[in-house]
Amino acid sequence: MTGRMHTPAGFWHMYIKAQQNREWMVTEMSNGSSSNRGNQSGGGDKKQQQLDQYRISNIGKPMTTNQGRKISNDSETLKAGVRGPSLHEDYHFLEKMTHFNREEIPERVVHARGYSAYGEFECYESLRDVTKACFLQEAGMKTPVTVRFSTVQGPKGSMDTARDLRCWGTKFYTEEGNYDLTMIDMPVLINQDPMKFPDVMHAYQQKQDDGIPTATGAHDRFWDYVANNPESIHMVMWIMSDRGILKNYRVMEAWSINTYLFVNEEGVATFVRFVWKPVLGVHSLLQDEAQKIGGIDPDYHRRDLREAIDKGAFPEYELGIQLIPMEDEFKFDFDVLDPAKFWPEEVVPVQLVGKLTLNRNIDNYFTESEQVAFNPANVVPGIGFSNDPVLQGRLLAYRDTQHHRLGSGNYDELPINRSICPFHNNQRRGYMRMRIDVDQVNYHNNSLAGNTPHTTPPEEGGYVHYPKKVEGHVIRGRSPSFNDIYSQPRIFWNSLTPIEKQHTIEAFSYQLGRVKSESVRQQNADLLVNIDQGLAYTVAKNIGVEQPEGTHVDVSTSYPSLSQFNTPRYAATQKVGILIGNGFDAQEVANVMNTLSQNGVFIVGIGETLSPVTASDGSTLKVDQTFLTYSPYLVDALYVVGGNFNNPEKARFDIAEYIQVAYKHYKPIGIGKTGGSFIQFGENNNLAGVVFAANNPAFGEEFVEAVAQHRFWDRK
Repeated sequence: MTGRMHTPAGFWHMYIKAQQNREWMVTEMSNGSSSNRGNQSGGGDKKQQQLDQYRISNIGKPMTTNQGRKISNDSETLKAGVRGPSLHEDYHFLEKMTHFNREEIPERVVHARGYSAYGEFECYESLRDVTKACFLQEAGMKTPVTVRFSTVQGPKGSMDTARDLRCWGTKFYTEEGNYDLTMIDMPVLINQDPMKFPDVMHAYQQKQDDGIPTATGAHDRFWDYVANNPESIHMVMWIMSDRGILKNYRVMEAWSINTYLFVNEEGVATFVRFVWKPVLGVHSLLQDEAQKIGGIDPDYHRRDLREAIDKGAFPEYELGIQLIPMEDEFKFDFDVLDPAKFWPEEVVPVQLVGKLTLNRNIDNYFTESEQVAFNPANVVPGIGFSNDPVLQGRLLAYRDTQHHRLGSGNYDELPINRSICPFHNNQRRGYMRMRIDVDQVNYHNNSLAGNTPHTTPPEEGGYVHYPKKVEGHVIRGRSPSFNDIYSQPRIFWNSLTPIEKQHTIEAFSYQLGRVKSESVRQQNADLLVNIDQGLAYTVAKNIGVEQPEGTHVDVSTSYPSLSQFNTPRYAATQKVGILIGNGFDAQEVANVMNTLSQNGVFIVGIGETLSPVTASDGSTLKVDQTFLTYSPYLVDALYVVGGNFNNPEKARFDIAEYIQVAYKHYKPIGIGKTGGSFIQFGENNNLAGVVFAANNPAFGEEFVEAVAQHRFWDRK
């Protein structure tokens, strides 16, 4: 990987500054109050300046109808007597109720469950040697963006933590128009031709008879599709790995999947794929955690993103590009146009070319996330399209689905979709047309308006499609170079660590174990043997089918870049739950909390009640949650302070549950001087990742180091 690689220090200082004012501190040491650190997009953001024209606050204003009439009664309908029938002349009720009846718009067919934020992209260095894309021309150039993260399978009301692929759309508001970069958190797609997309989604989503299941592929229809469309097994391998249960959006890596073109001022084209690299590294939940959190807090990912931005811990991602010269198209053992194949970073290096910082939360979910519309066809001069078949299909599909969902071809005029540069054309009318075009000539060519709006030559910024060579007979078919469907899944398997492989086996065993058809289970075991015999044998045994015949493809290659084991790890933004009662050691707790805060760690205080707890010296601390209102699955590490409780037996049970869950999931645990009685020692318990404060002056620093490690896989 080439280019810059940043540590999280860029947002640590903002978060630490906010933490220094946090009320969850010893009273005698701090009298500050918490502050909202979100919405820090800056005064130079042209998109936010544009959106400010549409932002309206209703606080302190008189209530009116949509026509501006002031309302005197908003609680009762107009009646003929207090017990009489309602009257048709009640225009206020009619307006209020009919608007309510129509508040929902068609849900996205896929990507319905999602969330958005704003930010800015900063270019590291000029890329004018390979592209004339305006936002990549100068080092330090900043471009406002909005992003939307989403799952694929589940409806709008499903849980965030489902095992699924995640999608990530970024809308760059550039000076030459909007550029939409659409990515997913895996470098391969499930289909090689867009004709198959409706089929895979029909198989993946709920059954027609009962609308079950929601947000899961653990059912007969999906796995029947996989077994009978083996090109899908590559992406399925990634979904069954730890990549399928993302920890949060802040640690999401994402790839463009499709192959695009960079085109420079000289008209020279280069194949390009994009990748977002999260500064905090790539991290996942365990399967048990994902399932539990999905029930405890279905909004886990969106809540995490919003809270991080509010706290000033702005998520950061670096944009990487992989480039292949056009003349090298056929020099690799994979087809560069195959969306079901990745470009190995060890073969095609990633060049880091810029950084995205998410620094502002949305104010209105509907208008800023539900109505945002992405389209891979929205590009700027310097970015073009290859013959990637799925990309070609997406170029047609996206505008159609947005037109249907948002009700009009004028959806580009919605504030969130509106470009920051002027746009002029001859399109008029349509549902919800907002702009008022005052001229009367809306055709081309013309003489009455001086042939305006006029076209722009390429040398002056007009977009021109790259004149790539096209030849061949009209045919429905697929390139034979796409046919090797097992080598790359085998490489991915080879690249995983033993822990990652075990998690993948468990995922396959769980998903296929819920398939009722023995035939479908057997077909999938027979499919897996092409990737790894040991994987197939183990899964077959777990799901109760015959051991498959044959063996895997003869490929021994592996790439370190494919394993999450090699990702960066930091203590910053990890969430530590502090389990605390009365009578704690004030000095110890203050020192530990300050050390955690200085390292950017998020802190949540958990007590028996929401009443402040009192230390042995009489000082007090506020708590954020109680054992009843919170869950051990929602924290990344524990600091067990212990102390005295009103109901000691119940508190001991609650704390024991927190420790058991954290220990079971390999999370760091810090044991305070007054918390030692809550940890159980045993011959089969090596206490890896458990740090004790007793007789340990370096406890705070050692605990932070443990928090930075995230998981202790050697724990017994």
